[in-house]
Parts: sequence; C-alpha cells; structure tokens
Amino acid sequence: SQQGCDPFAQTQRSKLQHRRARINQQINKEMRMRAGAENLFRATSNHKVKETVALELSYVNSNLQLLKEELEELNSSMDVYQNESESISVPMIPLGLKETKELDLLVPLKDFISEHYGEEGVLYEKEIREFMELRQAMRTPSRNEAGLELLMEYYNQLYFLDSRFFPPTKTLGVFFHWYDSLMGVPSHQRALAFEKGSVLFNLGALHTQIGARQDRASLPGLNQAIDAFQKAAGAFNYLKENFSNAPSLDMSAASLTMLVRLMVAQVQECVFEKMTLLRAQNDFLARLQLAQEAARVEDVYSLVHQTMSQPHVKDYVPFSWTTMVQVKSEHFKALSHYFAAIALCDCPAPSDAELLEQEKAFLQFHVTMPEGPSLRVLLQDPEERRKLGKAHLKKAIMKHEEAMRIHGLCKILRKMDILQEVLSFAHKRSLSKYSEIDHEEDFFETGEAPDIHPKTHQKPEIKSPNFSQVKVTDLFHRLGPLSVFSAKNKWYPARRVHLMRGENGFGFTLRGDSPVLIAGVIPGGCAAEAGLKEGDYIISVNGKDCKWSKHAEVVQLLKSTGKEGVDIGVITLQGSECPKAVDRKAAVMSSGSGMLKSNKENSRKSLMNSKSASTLLVWSKKSKRSKKSTYSGVPFTTVGDNEAMY
Repeated sequence: SQQGCDPFAQTQRSKLQHRRARINQQINKEMRMRAGAENLFRATSNHKVKETVALELSYVNSNLQLLKEELEELNSSMDVYQNESESISVPMIPLGLKETKELDLLVPLKDFISEHYGEEGVLYEKEIREFMELRQAMRTPSRNEAGLELLMEYYNQLYFLDSRFFPPTKTLGVFFHWYDSLMGVPSHQRALAFEKGSVLFNLGALHTQIGARQDRASLPGLNQAIDAFQKAAGAFNYLKENFSNAPSLDMSAASLTMLVRLMVAQVQECVFEKMTLLRAQNDFLARLQLAQEAARVEDVYSLVHQTMSQPHVKDYVPFSWTTMVQVKSEHFKALSHYFAAIALCDCPAPSDAELLEQEKAFLQFHVTMPEGPSLRVLLQDPEERRKLGKAHLKKAIMKHEEAMRIHGLCKILRKMDILQEVLSFAHKRSLSKYSEIDHEEDFFETGEAPDIHPKTHQKPEIKSPNFSQVKVTDLFHRLGPLSVFSAKNKWYPARRVHLMRGENGFGFTLRGDSPVLIAGVIPGGCAAEAGLKEGDYIISVNGKDCKWSKHAEVVQLLKSTGKEGVDIGVITLQGSECPKAVDRKAAVMSSGSGMLKSNKENSRKSLMNSKSASTLLVWSKKSKRSKKSTYSGVPFTTVGDNEAMY
C-alpha cells in the first residue's frame, strides 16, 4: 500500500521554506545597502561622512553575518536545541569569513607571460583559468577538513604565483579586494601579501566555525573543538608574526592578539568541560581540581575582556562578543566558588591516611589563606567546613547574579536561549545548595571567601598552520624551473645557435639539471665559434623544449646529432655575463665519469622545501632573499664534481 506523507512534517517543511526565503530576501536587501554604502565610502572625502558610512557598513556586515549563521543553522539541523545529553554546551564565538571580490587575471597574466617570459600568453589560458577557478572555490569553503585543505591549497599556490608573476620592483597592476571580517569595510591593495594574509585569516576563521559546531557533550566532540580552536589561534598568531601594516583593522596586530587570546580562552573552557566529563566528581580532590580549572577559565576570559576593551580594539569588536566574554568570566568565577563549596560540604572529612594529601592540595587552593582555624582542624571539623563552604556559595551566588545581569544588557545575547538556560541552571543549583546547608540557628556572620588559585592540567597550545600537509604542483610549471624562470630574474631574448661537432666534441662543459648550464666554453672551440657563452642555459635542442631536462637527457640529445650539426636554444640571465662566482676549478675539465650525477639543487622539489611557502610575507613585500646563489639566482654548488666536457 502506498504511504502518504506526514501532513505535520509537510507543514514543518513549508515553514522552513518560508523562513529560508525570508532570510534570503533580507540578505539581498542588506547586500544592496552594503553596495550603496560602499560606493559612498569610496566617493566621499568628507571625514565625518566617512565615519558615519563606516558605522553603517559595520551594522550591515554584522547583520549579514547573523543572517548567514541563521541560514546555516536552518540548513544544517533543526534540532539545534535538542541535545540528547543533559549537559548543555555553552555557545562559543565563531568568526565570519572575510569576503572578497572576483578577480580576473586572464589579461594581466597573459601580458606578463609575453613581456617577461617571451612566450605566447595565449598558450597559458588553461592554467590561468584553473588558477582563477581555484580562487573562486576558495571564497566559499565548506566547514570541514575539505574546506581547510582548499584554503591551504590556494595559499600554497600563491607562493608560486608570487615567484612567477610578482617581480620585486613592480606589481601586476591588479587590486586584491577584501572586506573586513568584523566591520565589513572594504580594503584593497596591489600587494599579493594582502591576498595571502586574508586567506590565512579565513583559515583561522574556518577553524573557529568548525570548533563552534562540535557537539561538546561527548569526548570526541570536545577533543575536536579543542583542536580546532588551537589551530585557529595558530593561524591568527602566524598572521600576526609574519605580516605587518595590514590595510584592514581585523588583521591589525591588536586585533590578532585579541583573537589569539579569545581562541585560547575557548580552548580552556573546553578543557574544563572535558574534566567535568572525565572525572568522578564526588571525590574531594577532583572537586578542588574542577574549582581550580574554572578559576583558570575565568582568568583567561578576563584577560580577553581587558584586550577587547583597549582603545584600538573596543570600537570594532561586536558588543555581543565583549558581553559574552564578560558573562563567561563571571560565570566561571561563580563555578569555581560553587565547586569549592561542594568539595567542602558534600565530601566526608578525611581519614588519617587521606589527611596529608588533602592538606597539601588545600594549601595551594586559595589565593590567600581563609580566616579561622588551621587547615588541619578545618578539614577535620564538619562545622568549620560548612562555614567556609557557605562563604564560597555566597560568593558564587553573587557572581551568578552578576553574569545574568550583564547577559541581560545585550539584545543579541538575550535571544540566545541556551546561554540563558546555562546561567539560570547554575544560579539555581548554587541557591538550592545554599538553602540546604543554611541552618536557621546560624548566628555567625558569613565571612568573605578567598578566591581560588587558577590551575589547569592541560595548557592550551597554539598550533601553527602546517602548510606542507597539502601538496600542490605549480600550475605554471611549463614556464620552466623557478630557479631561473622567475619574476625576479631577467634574461636576454632566447638565441638560436647552430652548432657543429668538431673532432674534440662541441667544446663546452655542461653542469646541472633543469635547465642545464654551459659552465665553460673552450676558446677557439666549436661552441665559442657558434657564439655560446659561459653562463648560458640550454632551453631547447633541435626544437625540443629542454627547460626541465636532466643532464643526461640533454647529453643524449646532443650526442645523437649527425654531421648536419644541432640547433640549440639558449638564454643568458642579465647580470650573469661575467660569472666571477664560479670557482676557477670550472676551467679544469673533469673526466666524463662525473657527467651523469644529477645536480638536485635546481630541481623544484628542493626549491619548494628550501623556500617554504612562508617566505615573501610582508605587506610591503620585503622578500627574504635566498642566499643560495652567488649571483643572479644561478645556484652554483659543488663545482667540478658534476660537470663534464663535451
């Protein structure tokens, strides 16, 4: 029999469709507003107007972020609040990705290829389009490992783009446009470093989104969240240490410092949650440890709050973030006092065997010693324990109330039912504990409980990005080995030379691989007659491209020529006409025995390893020049060992 579909499910689905449509309409409206504001921002030179527009842009941008998050929530799951486990995870702060405009590199790159490399630009259209497709895909990475790999792949590909198309003295003339992640204000720069930095920022932001999505009620989810936030901290920290003078506020040193600290605090919060999952909490020492972990979380969040309140940062950090951080700081301070009270009131007095260990732990537990009897007496006397426990609970309740008060000040946070639930649950739990241990006949004034000394068993790590984990091949590989065919090298137009073979061979020494170098020319020999010079690179033999050829392959091609001789294409690097750097031993021709040892120095593998993707990182493009070559990028290594005369 045919099954009808559930009418209730149908109405739920159509409701969903309506909500999606409504959110998409709002997104389109905000996008139109942003486009208008952006044009005004660019057009006006009036400082006051610019400030107003920047403020408007920041509102539009935060609205867009929220709408997109809402859409994402709708699309990913409807049971956001129906977490099976009874512990509710407190929301974390994820970052929105920086947005960028499309970039058309077809003409600039084709022009550069014909001007600089002397090749037909049109022959490289496929590679250029492939690069542009990769950039297009990188704008909307998926929130998972594949999305992270996509950003890494693009970042690594930029290393090659830089080496091939960005000479130290001039730019390509294209602008890279990126929007500020927090403010939505547009910035643009010609420096490729801005593109690299923005991709790196998005790598960090994507890690924060992945971390915030984990189900932290389970151990695997917690470990993944810890890993994601540590990697986010690593990306922001790497950006701060390797880039400077960013044109947008979200990538300023002050902002990145704040983001690193925020991520570290979120890791510390996960560590606390992990302890509550793992430890049997009814044991005295475990509860002291939980109290100290909570104090540690409070500590790191109050540092984040201070950082967010600094002059250069407070104007553009969303108010909801600053409030959330302050709420968490108060909330975890309350928890530290709550767990201290539970340890004192719910655990039996120690046996003689346990006393020493408990005394030792309690000695380092408070920031200052509690007033009253000695620790030993306190631990063994249930009434004294109750008194101090009550003081801790009183402080916990004050802090819970403060957290709820601050939470109520922020409209966006008030909409977050989960946070509201967590705060009121913790508050009620402390209140009921207080009424349970409060005796009517208590005539003593509840003292002031000292704060708990912060301590953690798992220090957050800042994990730097590991760029080598995503292997990429240079899309513009066909231009030739980077050691020679790069943007920073200049060479004279390629020459075609017809070479005959004399009775003593061609009369030159060759060295190295990809491309093979003419290391020496014998005066009066065939090579000298034909016009070959020391320092020339062989790029073709009889029309066959030899830029990537190994030493032995070129030798084979030369040896297989008959009486009619051979056509050789060569180029000379500018500035290398007089290679003083070549050890004079080069003139002493080695015997043929060494001729087939390949010189790995030129191979692009070693190039990728020796100059990892992390060079050339400053906005102002101060590249760290490799010191390998003695002149003009020609890697002269061991001379005499792997060259031979032909």
